[in-house]
Amino acid sequence: MMNENSGTFGLLQNWYHSSCNGDWEHQYGIAINTLDNPGWSIKIDLAETTLEDKAFVRVEVKRGENDWVHCWVSERIFNGRGGPLNLTELIETFLAWAA
Repeated sequence: MMNENSGTFGLLQNWYHSSCNGDWEHQYGIAINTLDNPGWSIKIDLAETTLEDKAFVRVEVKRGENDWVHCWVSERIFNGRGGPLNLTELIETFLAWAA
C-alpha cells in the first residue's frame, strides 16, 4: 500500500496541510474540476502563502488534441488547464514550482 503522503497527490496534500493555519483554509484552498472539451482545471490559492509573490513562468504545451497543459499565475492564484490525462502533470507543474 502506498503511503498517503507520497506521490503527486500526497505532496499536494502536504502543501495544502502546511498552508492551513486555522484561518487560510476558511478563505482559500484548492479546486480541481473537469472541463467539457474534455480536460481538467485546477486553481490553487496562493494568497497568504510563501508562494504569493513568487514569479512563475507561464507553461503552454500542446502535444495533441487531448494532450496539452497550460499553467499560469494570476491574482495570487495558480491556474492549470490540461487534457483528460494531464491532471497529474498539472499538479506536478505546481509542485515543481512550489519546491
